[in-house]
Amino acid sequence: MRVLVVGSGGREHALCWAIAASPLLSQLWCAPGNPGIAELATCVPIEATDVAGLVAFALANAVDLVVPGPEAPLVAGLADALDEAVIACCGPTKAAARLEGSKAFAKELCDAAGIPTARWERFDDPEAARQFVRRRGAPIVVKADGLAAGKGVVVAATEDEALAAIESMMVDRTLGEAGATVVIEECLTGEEMSFFALCDGAHAIPLGSARDYKRVGEGDRGPNTGGMGAVSPWPGMTPELEKAVMEGIIAPTLAEMTRRGCPFRGVLFAGLMRTADGMVVIEFNARFGDPECQALMPRLRSDLLPALQAACDGELGDFDLRWKSAVSVAVVLAAHGYPEAPRRGGAIRGLERATAIAGVRVFQSGTERRSDGVLVASSGRVLTVCATAPSLGAASGAAYEGVAAIEFPGGFCRPDIGVA
Repeated sequence: MRVLVVGSGGREHALCWAIAASPLLSQLWCAPGNPGIAELATCVPIEATDVAGLVAFALANAVDLVVPGPEAPLVAGLADALDEAVIACCGPTKAAARLEGSKAFAKELCDAAGIPTARWERFDDPEAARQFVRRRGAPIVVKADGLAAGKGVVVAATEDEALAAIESMMVDRTLGEAGATVVIEECLTGEEMSFFALCDGAHAIPLGSARDYKRVGEGDRGPNTGGMGAVSPWPGMTPELEKAVMEGIIAPTLAEMTRRGCPFRGVLFAGLMRTADGMVVIEFNARFGDPECQALMPRLRSDLLPALQAACDGELGDFDLRWKSAVSVAVVLAAHGYPEAPRRGGAIRGLERATAIAGVRVFQSGTERRSDGVLVASSGRVLTVCATAPSLGAASGAAYEGVAAIEFPGGFCRPDIGVA
């Protein structure tokens, strides 16, 4: 098979790593890719949001399957354009990607399908949003309705924090049009979990679970980020709970999407919280998480490529994936200043020392090579150091041993991934 992966981050590096191991693969490209991905695939200089360019490349190179990593091209209609070109795409259509592209759409779907979710309201008017916060009080959650690269959620402990979030999103437009409309919802308490399923529109198979560490600082302090680390599987996962999530959340989501005329195909990511009343949906995403994907892929024992193709062909009904019983811990190394103002250009050395450690892999995200060949940081999240081991403690220990082997003076990481 001739495969094109779309994206340039650690998630896409992990996907390329898994796909490259398939005996079915004959050619692998990634657009635009990164220096780490270039060791596995041919990188092509096409941005992930350049839908026309991606389709033209796929046609010119007889690509059999396109695997989108990030959400933006899906929301922009990449799957629709590829479908018109008769090229398989393991990702949802623009209409189905609204599950991630609009928080309000996702909440409406949950209500319609009877899927548990936090009580919520949608606002286009800043003053109406302010009045709602003053009536309801805090803690309360303010979410940008549109895509905000993982930075559109404010869990406000006080009314002032919530009002400031409304001002920032709706008035100052710090998130652009993504924050023109907001969803404000009750603040739930419990344990958060990321759950993934591969879907073909009518059927779904589980892709595993993870705990994502969103806050930038140790002990879940500081602002939300795109993710500072992950553990897979989620520590509380059991076969019984997985079955309950598949039957009580994933299946009714697919049924409601089909009822609305936009069947969901691809990776469905359910952000869940286990509360005293059971599992509740916090949000949906239309693709693998980052860094959850980096923790999931090393645990996969089966060939990923035929599963992705089966999702495109509507043939997941009898499909099964096998997973290792091991635990994976992924630690993100970010550039100083992240998430507000990451400093670029810091030199990175020692990746080969890290990967020499048993069970350790390093997936690159925000990296580039200077003209002298030195690897440097090019964005906020730079590397994901992932370790797989029989226990959580062993995996976390190996991951941090890998981090210590890397020379990156311009970077930092949370010291408590898989520890707390």
